Amino acid sequence: MTALALVRRRFKPPLRVSLHEYRRTFSSLGEAEEENSPKQKLHIPCDFEVDMSHPSYIIWGSNTSVGKTLVSTGLATSLLNSSQNLVYIKPVQTGFPQDSDSRYVYRKVTEIFRQRKPLNNIYASYYVDKTSPRAWELLPGSKGRSAEASSYHGLQGMKNVGAYEGQALEGSKKRLEALNLVCKTIYGWHEAVSPHLAASGERCVVEDCEILENLQNCLRQFSFDENNENRWSIIETAGGVASPGPSGTLQCDLYRPFRLPSILVGDGRLGGISGTISAYETLCIRGYDIDAVILADAGLSNEMYLSTYLHHRVPVFLLPKIPEDPNNTLLEWFSESHKIFSEVKDTLETSYVKRMNRLHEMPTKAKQLLWWPFTQHSLVREQYINLIDSRFGENFGVYKGKSHKDVNRESIVQQFDACASWWTQGPNAILQSELAKEVGYTIGRFGHVMYPENVYEPALRCAELLLEGVGKGWASRVYFSDNGSTAIEIALKMAFRKFAFDHGFISELYNGDLGKICPEFKVLALRGSYHGDTLGAMEAQAPSAYTGFFQQPWYSGRGLFLDPPSVFLHNKEWQLQVPDALMFLELKCPGLGTTCEALFSTKRDESTLAMLYCDYISQHLSRFSTLSPSKHVAALIIEPVIHAAGGMHMIDPLFQRVLVKECRKHRIPVIFDEVFTGFWRLGAQSAAELLGCVPDIACFAKLMTGGIVPLAATLATESIFGAFEGKSKLFALLHGHSYSGHAVGCAAAVKAIHWFRDAEMNQNICSNGSRLVELWDSKLVAELSAHSSVKRVIALGTLCALELQADESNTGYGSLSATSLVQKLRDDGVYLRPLGNVIYLMCGPATPPTVCSRLLQKLHKRLDEY
Repeated sequence: MTALALVRRRFKPPLRVSLHEYRRTFSSLGEAEEENSPKQKLHIPCDFEVDMSHPSYIIWGSNTSVGKTLVSTGLATSLLNSSQNLVYIKPVQTGFPQDSDSRYVYRKVTEIFRQRKPLNNIYASYYVDKTSPRAWELLPGSKGRSAEASSYHGLQGMKNVGAYEGQALEGSKKRLEALNLVCKTIYGWHEAVSPHLAASGERCVVEDCEILENLQNCLRQFSFDENNENRWSIIETAGGVASPGPSGTLQCDLYRPFRLPSILVGDGRLGGISGTISAYETLCIRGYDIDAVILADAGLSNEMYLSTYLHHRVPVFLLPKIPEDPNNTLLEWFSESHKIFSEVKDTLETSYVKRMNRLHEMPTKAKQLLWWPFTQHSLVREQYINLIDSRFGENFGVYKGKSHKDVNRESIVQQFDACASWWTQGPNAILQSELAKEVGYTIGRFGHVMYPENVYEPALRCAELLLEGVGKGWASRVYFSDNGSTAIEIALKMAFRKFAFDHGFISELYNGDLGKICPEFKVLALRGSYHGDTLGAMEAQAPSAYTGFFQQPWYSGRGLFLDPPSVFLHNKEWQLQVPDALMFLELKCPGLGTTCEALFSTKRDESTLAMLYCDYISQHLSRFSTLSPSKHVAALIIEPVIHAAGGMHMIDPLFQRVLVKECRKHRIPVIFDEVFTGFWRLGAQSAAELLGCVPDIACFAKLMTGGIVPLAATLATESIFGAFEGKSKLFALLHGHSYSGHAVGCAAAVKAIHWFRDAEMNQNICSNGSRLVELWDSKLVAELSAHSSVKRVIALGTLCALELQADESNTGYGSLSATSLVQKLRDDGVYLRPLGNVIYLMCGPATPPTVCSRLLQKLHKRLDEY
């Protein structure tokens, strides 16, 4: 029996594609077809998946011509010698077909094993998927078809080539299972230049998402056994770490969705230390794990310096000097390097095992060690703990074990972060990378510095942007703190001082006329609002699940709390729901229509409903002052438009606008808690723009920094600031935090604020720059509102929320009625965190509306099964 017949008998063809279907030799290239698929913008589909059941590595170069393909070849030889199958993929190749790294690996490995027999029989194969028309014309077997190929030169698009060749290698121990070496080029261009130049010059630009999807398909395509055991995958990049891909995206950004562990091929030549360190840090700041650095000896001991610089965290391997003679077959060099490549293989295998062991133990350790907020641990089953390996833009990379969807493999799957990680997130993948660089620069420049009586660029520029943006036209001062709850505490202190100043309490205190009874200040707030977890902030909210004895035994509720009217979509119509306290006014609710734009119109201020709201508010203020003469409503605090933690209720904008006007009449300072609503969360830069009125004080956090690092700001008018001026330091606002105005947070905020409002960066900004386009498809939202399982829907800006129908005894924050629905959606690649029987989808200001539509469709599908 011949070696080829022997290997074919023991060879298991790749799953999902038969050898017969794929095998087309270079002589049959005339059957190739032009690729005319439409171009797509970069986004990562929720079914994107990285197989973790076997080691997969991506090989980077610190520059061009540092020997990436030699490393791939040596590692391939070592793996096959260790009875491992290997899939080697070159996603992007220029200089094709004269240069083909996958063909080199295929032919050089077979050449090495013909000189030195492997243990196993090996079937080696080489594939080419797509090329530019110019590269296709130059492929073997295309003779006589130049005219046909040249006709493609005026067209855009790649040609499907489907080329294949293969050969068998007989092993020394024929009874062992045959191995497979698969080498594949996905895209090839003729010009031997940077991929973005070749793609543009040959009019064959390939979008990032297409490259990623085809790369994923290739990794899935070649499966050698049911469990994918004894298999490795290697992806080799083109050029250097920061070399542009075909679309112009840097390759370190292009392949980031995979976040595969990395091998960095450094440079042993003069200047190589600098290039290698730059490449290393470029990968690190993007979140790659580098398991090995490899470089060829050039007699300069670069490896010793690099090892010291890296503090021996990453092993550095030195290969023998590469012969300069271009006619050298390098067979002797590969033989000399064999031991080094075996050590590299062992190191990578150890890293893979350590990573997988850590992933396996993390859920158990999390249950044992962590105390999660807002979580009843007895209700959390270990198999439902979400293990987040990384984040890329708006997607988590989540580890799933073999039981996930009954698939017998481990993987990293994509989950859209549909709760925006507690409403903080907004960056897409590009902004995430920009913020990482900005934060790294700022740490390098400032670290952390003292804030009071000092000024530095990030803090000053951030304050300028806040006053030019969300504070435009009313605010003149910015007070930095560290999170939304502390921003509220500061705002309350500001408001109380201003009220005391305006109503004579300060002068009475100076004159000693304040009397024996010290005045008691209260807030005016709305039931269902939520302003944070610190003790003072909790006092400014009505009794709720968050303030009960189990949570806050000190709570007394220092406020006058009004029941607000709310609006919502039900059965495709906007409806108004008034609280019981308003029923005595014999209120007749007019129809609100099918869109919410009219709800914000100031024309409603002259309506009968506005007068009834005014009477309702006035009566409560009057009754309070009569019954409690020593108590004073010293501040109004509201979450404008949306009560977030209270259940995603939309408060009638007219009611809140009337409430602000009434407080102005009584000289009560107005606080807007925009920790949730600010920075485009509701489709405008601030909710104050939607309401059509401004506060005296406003609090911002969360999206302000793009959610990358904590920072909060309390904005105030000049008159609020003036209430703290005096000759004594004791008259100043004595409140602060160790990290007030920290440079890192301020720098991130500057970057994020600029980004979100820049129409070139954020394509969701309307032409006038004041609003986001409609992100949630109105028809799909209307259909949701008419679903039998849905009680109400809110869709505004980046938020789409709905309340599920439930028995009265199973509603509110403690409800578990949404648990099964939430888990199914997580399995569908949509990460939700419910508020009892209220679930919500939340995207970022730059999320494509098409992504939002897919989220709605998945939700609707699961509701049909609910």
